[in-house]
Amino acid sequence: MDVLVLIARLLFCPLFLASAYAHFTQTEGMAGFAKSRGVPSAVLLVRIGGVALTLGGISVLLGIWGDLGALALICFLVPTATLVHNFWKDSDPQTRLNEQTAFMKDIALAGGALAFFVVYAYAGYTLDLVITNPVFDLR
Repeated sequence: MDVLVLIARLLFCPLFLASAYAHFTQTEGMAGFAKSRGVPSAVLLVRIGGVALTLGGISVLLGIWGDLGALALICFLVPTATLVHNFWKDSDPQTRLNEQTAFMKDIALAGGALAFFVVYAYAGYTLDLVITNPVFDLR
């Protein structure tokens, strides 16, 4: 099981780390888009999002308090889905479809992050390929 969880982490986390990089290197563009979607304090929130993505992605990937990292990803993904990709407000069919796809992607990733939270918090004490034990104990 340890190797399968490691493979899952290797497949799951690069998206978050690449997105974190973009949050730091393309802050103004991302903030402009977020602001156009009605997000207040967009620059600050893009930077906070970059931190959550970096810490959460590294945490889950390396198994450093992976349960806490998974929660950080959830705390980024759900608000991003609802505040930035609020497709139900779009009247243009193409924009609506694009934002609905992004919304569903973020919600699906939040579901994956929740699954990692459960794996770490329930079985993290028995996993060999992690650096630390989980913060939470669901056993």
